[in-house]
Amino acid sequence: MGARRDYKENGIGEIYHVYNRGNWKFDIFLDDQDRGFFLHRTKQYLFPEREKIGDSIRIKTNPLPENAFSMISYCLMPNHFHFVLRQNSEIPINKLILRICTSYSMYFNKRHDRVGHLFQDQFKQVRVENNKHLNWLSCYVHQNPKVANLVKYPEEYPWSSLPHYLGKREDNIVSEEKLILDQFKNKKDYKRFVDQSFDILKIRKDMEYLLID
Repeated sequence: MGARRDYKENGIGEIYHVYNRGNWKFDIFLDDQDRGFFLHRTKQYLFPEREKIGDSIRIKTNPLPENAFSMISYCLMPNHFHFVLRQNSEIPINKLILRICTSYSMYFNKRHDRVGHLFQDQFKQVRVENNKHLNWLSCYVHQNPKVANLVKYPEEYPWSSLPHYLGKREDNIVSEEKLILDQFKNKKDYKRFVDQSFDILKIRKDMEYLLID
């Protein structure tokens, strides 16, 4: 059975592959500042950021409840992004994605002096069926930069969660990588799994349940 495309149904504890891309497939990230802002805004909604000013606390954004969602893995590509998220409360995924994309669109249009919709229609959401699906999905997300010929080795790409998985950097957005890593002997074993997946992931007909283009 393929993964269900659940756009309205959401469940506590469920894991979803969430994807959105630029309108007309145009680039949504033009430079590192754009990518940095997008991840910073994502962090603010996943872990509501507060600043102490004297004895008071100022909340920078209109936050969702703490730990409403957990990021398992992600990748930012020039014209789209991938999130693998776990829903931890009754708040549906669309509440999170709408806030992130709306905030980022306002930033992007202002910074780049443009108007109109930045993203293409409604984001896509697929429920992860089982551990096998989750493991292969993490490979698909992490291999995106190599498949697109942006880098030779996927761990070299700084705008995905793979460097965090392999212990090359600490990522303050990902909080549930153990859901995947605990299924492998160690990080080297997971890297081997990701590396070996490259040729398989290029065979689209065998991996349709991962792809939501």
